[in-house]
Amino acid sequence: MDMSQYFDIFLEESHENLQNLNEGILLLEKNPQDKETINSIFRVAHTLKGMAGSMGFSDIAELTHRMENILDKFRNDELEVTTDVITLLFKCLDTLEIMIDNIQNDKNEHVDLQEIISLIECIESEKTKEGPGIKKDIFELELNEYDKNIIKQAQDKNYNVLKADITLYSDCILKSARAFLVYKALEDIGEIIKTIPTIEELEQEKFNNSFSIIFITQKSSDDVKKIIEGISEIESVNIQEISKRKNDEAAAEVAVAVRENDKVQESRREEEKSFKKVHQSVRVDLERLDKFMNLVGELVIHRTRLEQISSSHKLVDLHETLEQVGRITSDLQDLVMKIRMLPIERVFNRFPRMVRDLSQELNKDIELVIKGEDTELDRTVIDEIGEPLVHLIRNSADHGIEPSDERLKKGKPSKGTIRLIAYQEGNKAVIRVEDDGRGLDVEKIKSKAQSLGIDTEGMSDSDIKNLIFMNGFSTRDKVTDISGRGVGMDVVKTKISSLGGTIDVISEIGKGTSFVIRLPLTLSIIQALLVKVGGETFAISLGFIDRVININTNEIKKTNNREVIIYRGNVIPLVRVARRLNLVEDDNDEKFVVIVNVGERTVGLLVDSLFGQQEVVIKSMGKILQNLKEYVGATILGDGFVTLILDVAALV
Repeated sequence: MDMSQYFDIFLEESHENLQNLNEGILLLEKNPQDKETINSIFRVAHTLKGMAGSMGFSDIAELTHRMENILDKFRNDELEVTTDVITLLFKCLDTLEIMIDNIQNDKNEHVDLQEIISLIECIESEKTKEGPGIKKDIFELELNEYDKNIIKQAQDKNYNVLKADITLYSDCILKSARAFLVYKALEDIGEIIKTIPTIEELEQEKFNNSFSIIFITQKSSDDVKKIIEGISEIESVNIQEISKRKNDEAAAEVAVAVRENDKVQESRREEEKSFKKVHQSVRVDLERLDKFMNLVGELVIHRTRLEQISSSHKLVDLHETLEQVGRITSDLQDLVMKIRMLPIERVFNRFPRMVRDLSQELNKDIELVIKGEDTELDRTVIDEIGEPLVHLIRNSADHGIEPSDERLKKGKPSKGTIRLIAYQEGNKAVIRVEDDGRGLDVEKIKSKAQSLGIDTEGMSDSDIKNLIFMNGFSTRDKVTDISGRGVGMDVVKTKISSLGGTIDVISEIGKGTSFVIRLPLTLSIIQALLVKVGGETFAISLGFIDRVININTNEIKKTNNREVIIYRGNVIPLVRVARRLNLVEDDNDEKFVVIVNVGERTVGLLVDSLFGQQEVVIKSMGKILQNLKEYVGATILGDGFVTLILDVAALV
């Protein structure tokens, strides 16, 4: 059977399963006694193992199977959930991720599993944990709460609960086939609760000559023994009845178990509903989605051209039809936008694990708080925003959060907090990375800047703080694996600017630091203001614009050798767009100022005249012009001419 057709599905679902395992194990570390979490992790691991096995990736299946063994010990209270064991499980996940990435990138690199399997075997060979209330009988050791509840209810209805210990002949061939015959025979006369070892291990002959099955039946022990002995290659059969406890305490346990089981069943019904809801969707190839977006963009361009032709020639019939086309096109555009939108949770969910690892590596007690993970962004933005956030969170953990003893001396809680917050603000998405650490030391940044030959004379505190985004700038004296090279924050600034976004830093010494990122919700079709500058037409995204005012050039003032205007009592810095773009300004004294907000800054853009608002499709500049920082792209207007879209963040 050709499995290549399922290859992409395997890769995509494997990455999803790995992320679910990461989240589940983090949750388990916080709630070690939560059996439902353990069962959930076990199910995901089992799914991943099955997928890998069916695709022929035996190493992935083997490592996942080893993880299942540890999880099974958790389920049966044979192993305590400790930091060391959790760290080992995370190491397994990291190894699985490397193996899956190698498959995805068509690399034939072999990943040596010997070391990690040896560590797992050490865990597996540990003795069953002792503790108050834990009895070393078959009922307590080999069954989880759900299994025990089923058994108790069966015993109340006078069913027999039996444990069959079966031994095959030492020279038996096809042991798994004999085990299956026993399993099938018992399944025909009752309900099987558990096999020891697991059914998968029986199928793969991962047992010596003996195995056990716990099951419920109306048959007697003698009848069951005769049925099993009727199967060939069986050396011995031992049937043990699990006794029914009839004291008041046991009855109370049953009542509690029944109530818990009701909750479990309700939870499972909810999961089934959720499962059905999820599977009402289909997976779409990203390339097809991009083509769909491009076609809608072309449709918007031609609609605009038709509207202009209709207006120029005063074609009433065409105008009425175009109104209908316009509404349909707008609905189609909204639909494709929503299809492209994804919750930022897809990015955020990788960070709890990262902060846990950083906390251990830096020997700091750090908590990550995530809010607004359901905020939606364009798929393109989602794909690109992860890297900047990694740098910002690592920076907060390393530079911002102090060690516990230092925090206690300052009167702070011993545990530092990093907050990752997302929300929508107009037609922009805002992401904040906040910490309650040291804050930025302006004097230290200024000293470092001067040592690099940067003149800080006349710079505000805000400008000085923004120097941390310069390439090669770092206040750390010693380079570590986490920071100190002065490249991380430069990467952050460059990447966010390339997405048409802005980043601002707000900090108070001793209180903490906030990095505020503002991003467009979409990068494809925007509402824009068309302006004229020096005889040329440009587009400015409405997402940046606060208001537009007309002004006479005589009203322009100068302060600290910079041009400003006074508007409603506020001093607003002015940027002459014509000079910035090396164009010749019109001689007319009456001009317009487009007041824009870029992060925390408010700036006025001086333009010659306005052409009005229009919906435009952003087209990339191509490789030859991609280094022109003043523009985010170009668009085609209704008259067929190409117009450049200004990058407001770069201009100010």
